[in-house]
Amino acid sequence: MTTPRDTPASRRVRANGDGTVYQRKDSRWEAAGYVLAPGNTRKRIRVYGTTRKEALAKLTEKVAASNRGLPVPSAQGSVAAYLTYWLENVAVHHLRENTHTRYAACVDQYLTPGLGKKRLTKITAKDVRTWLNQLRTTCQCCARGIDADRDQPRCCAAGACCSKRLSPLTLTYIHSVLKSALEHAVREEEIPRNVARNVRTGTPRPRRFEPLTTDEARRLLTTAQGHRLHALFELALHTGLRKGELLGLHWKDLDLGSGTAAIRRTLQRTSAGGLTTLPTKTRASERRIALPTRCIQSLKHHHEQQQREREAAGTTWQHNGHVFTTPQGRPIDPTNLTRTFTTLLSKASLRRIRFHDLRHSTATLLLEQGVELVVIKELLGHAHIGVTATVYANPRELHQTGEKLQVARSWQHPGRAPSSCSLAA
Repeated sequence: MTTPRDTPASRRVRANGDGTVYQRKDSRWEAAGYVLAPGNTRKRIRVYGTTRKEALAKLTEKVAASNRGLPVPSAQGSVAAYLTYWLENVAVHHLRENTHTRYAACVDQYLTPGLGKKRLTKITAKDVRTWLNQLRTTCQCCARGIDADRDQPRCCAAGACCSKRLSPLTLTYIHSVLKSALEHAVREEEIPRNVARNVRTGTPRPRRFEPLTTDEARRLLTTAQGHRLHALFELALHTGLRKGELLGLHWKDLDLGSGTAAIRRTLQRTSAGGLTTLPTKTRASERRIALPTRCIQSLKHHHEQQQREREAAGTTWQHNGHVFTTPQGRPIDPTNLTRTFTTLLSKASLRRIRFHDLRHSTATLLLEQGVELVVIKELLGHAHIGVTATVYANPRELHQTGEKLQVARSWQHPGRAPSSCSLAA
């Protein structure tokens, strides 16, 4: 009588559920078995090895993962195919249009050329790290053919590479887009893990900004006197509102009697809808702020000026309720406001800064006046006080004098709107 111990190893009968292992005609060994698949179903898979032990080890690994409740990956396409699917069917419903546009550009310029041909289920952390290292050291003029499209080549096409490399911030952004896409692939059980999370790009230095000093801020407002948008610049410097929040203000959002403004929306230009009114950047950005006396006076004067412009425009006036408009009543394009701001800086003989740096200037000037960080956080509409602390923890004058800022642990007056920046002479 033959016992299992007498049966050759290659022909022993395995227990039910262990799968099968046999040698193929091409001398390779094949192991097959059932594992957990997406949708809580079972799927038969096959693995191969040069020896019986190797094939069996691969099958055992997949069965063990299945027993832990981890489904076998089902994606068979390339990384490029999945990124296209993710942008068109997932990201488009969860991102703002401008953010989605930046994600799509990132995928088109960097992710697809670098990783697109790899199979989604085969990509490894080493692949991601190698690709990022290559991006870090490659001249973008050469890699993307930028110089070849110029009328007069001055870089790689002219035989003199300019070594225009990506900044650490850009590399971190590209890496974050890949992580977001692969994270969704994990949630959809297309891949078992997000390999991009195992790759560290380092912490880039935050972008440096040079806020206006008190004297510079006063000079800017003095130069803006008489400008039709003087109230906008006054409001920007005293309250730190974002450009889109300023342009999205409606008269119904203002209560000049009580001196408050409700921030409910933002105005942006999108590639699909043109000038579009959108919700605020975050839930915390939807807030009510206090208006200083100077801003209230400027807004009243601006309202009178707008009424005169409306009468002058007659039937061509386009009433939409916005506080800041063109002389014909239309919303102001953010790009046009940037041009106006740049011209104003030049007229005031001030260094060139971004419009958003007015927001940084507000926060820094408030800190220098001793305003608590939690108050500034409420005024600026940051979602977390950590954001405020990270960006504005070392303002210019406090760093020089060595003073210490006292940060309140809780907001003691929840019904009171945050104070605004004072630039009174």
